Amino acid sequence: MGLNEAPRTSSVRVDIGELVLDGFDRVDPDRVSAAFQAELTRLVRDRGVPLAADGGRALDALSGLPPLPATTSPRRLGEALARAVHAGLSGRGESR
Repeated sequence: MGLNEAPRTSSVRVDIGELVLDGFDRVDPDRVSAAFQAELTRLVRDRGVPLAADGGRALDALSGLPPLPATTSPRRLGEALARAVHAGLSGRGESR
């Protein structure tokens, strides 16, 4: 980038209507959500979203995502979920 060029800004918008976690008893959904949002934000900022690089793409659902660990830690669960979603947004999953 030259001295007189304005920096390019880009944005990625991820709308997730609802997360349903079957098989995870007694986890605090607010803490899972906070950890999920923080980790997904970090991943998108640091690594981007390759599927959105061509100007935008809408995905209705992601499938074929990596399995989540059976952990009772809300922070770890939120982070693992964010990594799985980012993997799907990066093309390492199947879009529907």
